[in-house]
Amino acid sequence: MRIRIKWSRGETTGTLDDTPTARLLAEALPVTSTANTWGAEVYFEVPVKAKLDANPKQVVDAGTICFWVQGSSLALPYGPTPVSEGNECRLVTAVNVLGKLDGDPKELASIRDGDSITVESA
Repeated sequence: MRIRIKWSRGETTGTLDDTPTARLLAEALPVTSTANTWGAEVYFEVPVKAKLDANPKQVVDAGTICFWVQGSSLALPYGPTPVSEGNECRLVTAVNVLGKLDGDPKELASIRDGDSITVESA
């Protein structure tokens, strides 16, 4: 499934894999939330409740679409976070990997804490 993520200074698209959590997210769309930033990561709550998948990850590639189970949030890393070692994208806990953003994930750097962010089907 293709998604579009929009905020006041930009937008990006991505592809969700066929996973249980990605299907829950797709069913919840469209979603508008308030962005938070943590290092080079944007995260925001979505109305999805899920458990960790069989193969959760804590270190992912920039541009990976992640679901943070404990925070019921999408997490979109585009570079190092405060817990990263070197230039890796390390999230605060293991997450469910939902898919991948298109293009340069550093576009997310224009998102600020408190920005409105919308995720919809593309």
